[in-house]
Amino acid sequence: MTHTHTVVCERPNEVIIREEPLPELGHSMFLVRAKLTAISTGTEMTLVTGDFEPDSVWARLARYPLKLGYSHLGEVIAVGDGVDGVQVGDRVVGWKNHSQFVIYRAGEFFVKVPDDILDESAVLFSLAVISLNGVRKAKVQLGECAIVFGLGPIGIWAAQFAYLCGARPVIGVDLLENRRSLAERVKAVDMAFDGADENLTDKVAELTKGRMADVIFEVTGNPRAILDEVKLLRKQGRLIILSSPRGKTEFDFHDWCNWTSISIIGAHNSSHPPHENPDDPWTQRRNVEVFFELIRRSEVATTQLITHRFKWGDAPKAYELLVKERGQTGIVILDWQQSA
Repeated sequence: MTHTHTVVCERPNEVIIREEPLPELGHSMFLVRAKLTAISTGTEMTLVTGDFEPDSVWARLARYPLKLGYSHLGEVIAVGDGVDGVQVGDRVVGWKNHSQFVIYRAGEFFVKVPDDILDESAVLFSLAVISLNGVRKAKVQLGECAIVFGLGPIGIWAAQFAYLCGARPVIGVDLLENRRSLAERVKAVDMAFDGADENLTDKVAELTKGRMADVIFEVTGNPRAILDEVKLLRKQGRLIILSSPRGKTEFDFHDWCNWTSISIIGAHNSSHPPHENPDDPWTQRRNVEVFFELIRRSEVATTQLITHRFKWGDAPKAYELLVKERGQTGIVILDWQQSA
């Protein structure tokens, strides 16, 4: 195999398929042919649209042309010398771009997919562990009230993982009715409220007997939403920034942090520990393994969160859809098993 097709953002709002040469398979390397990849409607779409401040970390990350994607599921088709733990025919997931063929080198992250886990469930691993890592950072305890703002796929998983950790009740908040309905349908939340509801504070107070939320997960990506979210948090509660907000928030740290003594906790995926250790054993690998076990037990939603499937050759159309109808889409899958 000498070439591969890769999804590339040439410049903001211009996505193409590019043919690229593949390096020769060498020592401690193995080659994977894509089966499915999943588009991140948060991170990827921020980079595709260029919707960020010029002095932000986003601006440093967005070096166009930019290869897109980080949720790759494929089958091992060739193994070089010195490779342990994987053989031809294995299915693996890893943090690879939307590409027809990818090469893994020694030390790069990958996890073998168990035989009883479906492709369309397994490919969602990266998005799910982002949520799981955020819930672990929140240290949810039995009986605590958790509120999730933003009921896209990552928000729905945050709600489900918080529930599995003992949160009661779990409340969802979103401006879009279709997302609220889906969250209730997959039993991710005990109830879902409209973020524009003027009585939202009163409803949360009634549900919690006036105690308000112990932990709030910010998953909207909207920097202005944070100002409303903290108002539902009890004193000394925790605000978990699970999204990657697109812009600045004007925040009164006296009134809403110092006076209330809340904790604001960042939960970017990069905060996973690089290695298991006594203080934090929950590496990316451990969390992927937990996700697969929860799939096996039917305790988390997977394929219910997929709203669109495209042949890989139609990837530019998939991104056009996401730009135009971002709020109406869940997870979008690219199928690399079908011809372009």
